[in-house]
Amino acid sequence: MTVKHLSSQFDTDLTDICTEVLQMGGLVEAQVQSAIRALETFDVAFADQVIAAEARVNRQEIEIDAHCSNIIARRQPTARDLRLLLAISKSITNLERVGDEAYKIAKRSKRIIGEVARSTIEFSEIRRSAALAAEMLRKALDAFARQDSTSAAAIVRDDRALDEEFRSFVRKLMSYMMENPKLISVSLDYLFIAKAIERIGDHATNIAEFTIYVAKGTDVRHIDQEALEQEANKP
Repeated sequence: MTVKHLSSQFDTDLTDICTEVLQMGGLVEAQVQSAIRALETFDVAFADQVIAAEARVNRQEIEIDAHCSNIIARRQPTARDLRLLLAISKSITNLERVGDEAYKIAKRSKRIIGEVARSTIEFSEIRRSAALAAEMLRKALDAFARQDSTSAAAIVRDDRALDEEFRSFVRKLMSYMMENPKLISVSLDYLFIAKAIERIGDHATNIAEFTIYVAKGTDVRHIDQEALEQEANKP
């Protein structure tokens, strides 16, 4: 934290809760990476790692939210400090949902591993989408840690590229299903995974927007990219 308070304990409280958020973010990042590796390698062990971590992520969300509420009740923060705590409460909800999406990818990957037709479908778009979504999440957590609004704005731009990869893959899957009805089942599993990856990008974008809110004091949700970048880069 760049602003020091009269109470050093308040500074400690804010530092501690930010550390907790980043620790949760690290666990969720690991979930996403393991889910992607399960899909790429057809290795059930990676999928099982994601599924096993689900309860821990859920528990961390509850614990951090309680910590956040406790700080607000005891310290009655204002201005940037209040924005930070509100953003933390919303960001951990998004992190928990990223964990949910990783869980979905892992479960669907386990289904695909048992599908004979899995090798028939070429899914390079999913690989690119997964890499982009994972990078967006990493950058969002880094921007949050440094309260870097400029970097956060760039993440929102990346979401457009991820959306285009998703649309491209959907078009490919439709072709597969029309050409060979036997591929419908596995195609739907891949579609479910592609949508989960796209949602991970959405949640990373939300975290980036909350970072801008903390740093600049402006709610940038639901505004166009140009206006968002102007807010993010203002002095």
